Amino acid sequence: MASERIRLLLVDDHQIVRAGLRMLFAAEPDMEIVAEVGSGLEALEAVRVVQPDVVIMDVAMPGMSGIEATRKIKEVAPNVAVLALTMHEDEQYFFQMLDAGASGYIPKRAAPDDLVAAVRVVAQGNVFLHATLARFLMHDVLQRSGPETHEEDVLSAREREVLTLTAEGMTSREIAQRLVISPKTV
Repeated sequence: MASERIRLLLVDDHQIVRAGLRMLFAAEPDMEIVAEVGSGLEALEAVRVVQPDVVIMDVAMPGMSGIEATRKIKEVAPNVAVLALTMHEDEQYFFQMLDAGASGYIPKRAAPDDLVAAVRVVAQGNVFLHATLARFLMHDVLQRSGPETHEEDVLSAREREVLTLTAEGMTSREIAQRLVISPKTV
């Protein structure tokens, strides 16, 4: 997509939000808005007609939600990236959008440059998660990993000793001399 422009479909039930997005992306030479709609149902039809590269999708809209629209879009156009742009910063919407097939999730309070960067990331087939939302993913991973792991379970007594000496600012050579081991072992 180096020479081609990224084709965008804007989906938000608020006209003022779409107007702001139009202004933002008009300044980007590698992007073009091919359509904008105000509902999930219209988004599904627009994807079929204009074949965008990226859909910037509001999550909570009357009628068909952004979640359901994303699911249906991914069924009919699996190569289209959907980027959730939403005021909702809670786990429920976050995981529902990812489960529906969204390639990214960014809050509406994010900086404009973050949104532009997110579009470029998902247009290349990658995943974009705004830093403020990454905590949901970390929390989920930690919960799935099972019971809490304590440092004592992970490090041997000798490893804890080396770690403590390292934290005190000692070099590998100094630690090796203190513990009577090879510097390579440290």
